[in-house]
Amino acid sequence: MLLDSHAHLNFSAFDKDRQEVIKKCLEENVWLINIGTNYQTSQKAVAIAENYKEGIYAAIGLHPINLATDLIKQKVDSEEGGRFEKEFDYKKYQQLALSSKKIVAIGEIGLDFWRRPKTKKKQTEFKKQQKELLSKEIKLAQELNLPIIFHCRLGFEDLLEVRLPAGSRTSIIHSFTGTWQQAKKFLDMGFYLGFNGIIYKLDLNEVIKNTPLDRILLETDCPYLTPPEFSEERNNPLGVKYVAQEIAKIKGINFEKITETTFQNAKHVFHI
Repeated sequence: MLLDSHAHLNFSAFDKDRQEVIKKCLEENVWLINIGTNYQTSQKAVAIAENYKEGIYAAIGLHPINLATDLIKQKVDSEEGGRFEKEFDYKKYQQLALSSKKIVAIGEIGLDFWRRPKTKKKQTEFKKQQKELLSKEIKLAQELNLPIIFHCRLGFEDLLEVRLPAGSRTSIIHSFTGTWQQAKKFLDMGFYLGFNGIIYKLDLNEVIKNTPLDRILLETDCPYLTPPEFSEERNNPLGVKYVAQEIAKIKGINFEKITETTFQNAKHVFHI
């Protein structure tokens, strides 16, 4: 069994063949969690999960790049769909979270400083807006006793300063791209690290070698980050197999051990 802990079959990129992709994944013993990035894609993730007894789950949240701001130019990703939100509507997301037992996490939420304002003053305000959003979503996760799926791009040091409230559930750093020193700090805090096709683009060998297998989750971030060996240009959860194979090679552990342990890791973290 394999579990793609971070998929986006709820995105517009899969509107034409979503059911067929899911059917093939389940036939190939690949389970998955669809991750929301705004209210619309979160709703979609929940609706999809509700159609399946097991194997398909959902996470809901507002991604930092989908927070409306006049500090940078924003353009909707056509593969994603949804829209920017002027603020985090706590009650609306809370009601959505309580509507389904198939919701296993709050995410993806976090910090993204990839596209940022040019002036220092605006950069400071930009970071402040994202951190205020993150604080509200962390509060929701704690209230609902759900783990958090953190997105972090060019903001690991800032994220390390975030202290989760006592009693918070175990959380995940999705698509980890930081240094081993940063990874160790997150691991010491009890986090799990998610790895996907980015490992073919960046040298994360030191991080992967040193991260205990029982703290690793596999993911695709589909439709993005397609593994080079995958037969399709658009990534989907079946691509998680190639991520598992690459990690097995880097760690010098057989493929079956990787798949078995990471599947159990995901079941433990998400209570599924």
